[in-house]
Amino acid sequence: MKKTLLHSLVVLLIIALSLACGWAYTAICDRIDRENYPCRYEEFVLKYSAEFGVPPHILYSVIRTESGFSSNAVSSAGAVGLMQLMPDTFDWVKMKLGEDGTAALLYDPETNIRYGTFYLSYLKTRYGFWDTAFAAYNAGFGNVDRWLEDPEYTDQNGILIKIPFAETSAYIKKINKTIEIYDRLYPTPADSQRKGME
Repeated sequence: MKKTLLHSLVVLLIIALSLACGWAYTAICDRIDRENYPCRYEEFVLKYSAEFGVPPHILYSVIRTESGFSSNAVSSAGAVGLMQLMPDTFDWVKMKLGEDGTAALLYDPETNIRYGTFYLSYLKTRYGFWDTAFAAYNAGFGNVDRWLEDPEYTDQNGILIKIPFAETSAYIKKINKTIEIYDRLYPTPADSQRKGME
């Protein structure tokens, strides 16, 4: 009887320790992930997410992928700031919004997030699917428009299913993987709504 009780207690202790270790491991991994996948510039992200209808996790994912949250980032192609906007895109958005300002504003976090969010919103409205919007964000909507006209790259419903640019294809996968991580680390009711609209 005593041996059975002792054996049961040992088993329970092992189970409890295993659960505690599992919880601690998950907590440590989440903390590390949160450091690698932060929610910086939250005030601007939430403000323009609400204004232009782009989920915050998409914005955080684009910012992380594009610039690693560095407002001074400049790509070899000349894209600038947190959301890596090209000066031509900046001018186009500026015209759409009826605003003035020099390209130096691309380094301003609020302006860059506002313009980048407007542009993503425009692309989502134009194409109807986030993956196509991401393709256009990376490769330009001129390229995406051409791909959509080519049956080699679309399905029978005219939906883009193949990306001829390897860089853009990899970009879409990276953005989606990053969104999954943000959804896991910072779950919100909007995540399930967003998934339902894709």
